[in-house]
Amino acid sequence: MDHFEYRNGRLWCEGVPAEDLAARFGTPLYVYSRATLEGHYDRLAAAFADLRPLICYSIKSCSNVHVCRVLVERGAGLDAVSGGEVERARRAGCPMERVVYAGVGKTDAEIEDALCGMGSASLPAHGQAARARLAHATRIGLFNIESEPEFENIARLARERGVRCRGALRINPDVDPKTHAYTSTGRKESKFGVGIARAVRFFERYGRDEWLTLDALHLHIGSPVYETGPYVEAIRKTLGLIDDLAGRGFTVRTLDLGGGFGADYETERSPRAADYAAAIVPLLRERVAGGLSIILEPGRQISANAGVLLTKVLYVKDGGGGKRFIIGDAGMHTLIRPALYGSFHFIWPASPAGGASGGVPARRTGVPDLPGLSPCDVVGPICESADFLAKDRMLPPVSRGDVLAVFAAGAYGMSMASTYNTQPLPAEVMVEGDAARVIRRRQALDELLAPEA
Repeated sequence: MDHFEYRNGRLWCEGVPAEDLAARFGTPLYVYSRATLEGHYDRLAAAFADLRPLICYSIKSCSNVHVCRVLVERGAGLDAVSGGEVERARRAGCPMERVVYAGVGKTDAEIEDALCGMGSASLPAHGQAARARLAHATRIGLFNIESEPEFENIARLARERGVRCRGALRINPDVDPKTHAYTSTGRKESKFGVGIARAVRFFERYGRDEWLTLDALHLHIGSPVYETGPYVEAIRKTLGLIDDLAGRGFTVRTLDLGGGFGADYETERSPRAADYAAAIVPLLRERVAGGLSIILEPGRQISANAGVLLTKVLYVKDGGGGKRFIIGDAGMHTLIRPALYGSFHFIWPASPAGGASGGVPARRTGVPDLPGLSPCDVVGPICESADFLAKDRMLPPVSRGDVLAVFAAGAYGMSMASTYNTQPLPAEVMVEGDAARVIRRRQALDELLAPEA
């Protein structure tokens, strides 16, 4: 699952004790394991090898440039959903042809930059020299198209700049991914993409554009999806659409399956990469042999278990009725998923009472099978009732100054962190074997306030 494990009663990240990291770099602190990132990517690549997919890691799940660079060096492409994430892809050293650009609200400036890859907003749109430069610019591999107005706008900008590009129409197969309403994106009422019937009309209207070649489909049904059935249903519907379009003279050369694969927030909670592949690969093997190329866009299955959030206990408050409040320096500003989605993260002391004699549960679960536990709310310093990391969680005794580890925090943790209540952003550290390095320094209060000076 990951390279965070307890040895003799202490939590280690690869070859470094978690408490040592907290003492050296301070808290709150995001800690990533390079071996876990690489291992999760490698397992996905091996599981789907028969389809020879381009695996585009979803930047939004954990957007640190150093995290992205580790995966790019492994062979990954990147899935971006903003102009800022396209720039992160560049700084991570990702070849632009391995970048897929999604998102429902791309601005003209963002589109031009993705088209031209050289600060296009400052370049003239006319003149032979300018067009020659643009013709050789490194541009985005694929635009995911969300609507008719967006297609028209990208096509217009491509024509004005003299740059040809490719588009994948995002479709909604109207499949229930059985996940949280806020992260369910494949239903027909979603703001993302278009329905299958509308997709046929879309191709008939735009499928022969000279500047924006529409020869791909994209689907992303939601996240996290813990069953393979919704993928099977969505892919079968999409293959039917591909055949329908072929009969109308349109060839779909690329199918982007999106992401959404689950992660182990609890031990063995999610299917493995091989489980997803066992359901998906047989549906597409012959199509790939016939020339169809496949893109995957995993995020949390690569990064979630590759990160933990370390927080120091500030106070332990008796709330009455036998429940305690453990107040730490990390809260909803540091990790918003519990407050936003009601999400579960396993939380345990980095050095629990009992040590090597039995202070660590055998499984990461909400109800550990250990004696001496009591119900606690793990909360942060933010002035909101929604500021919690866990409620009614059974935990061992802790004291002021202890370090708690919040597991599976590598996805949608730091990337969604905020400075609410004027709380500076935490630091991020990458562990590689027995070495650790800062990959994002802790934000200073002066930096936070500088734009208001």
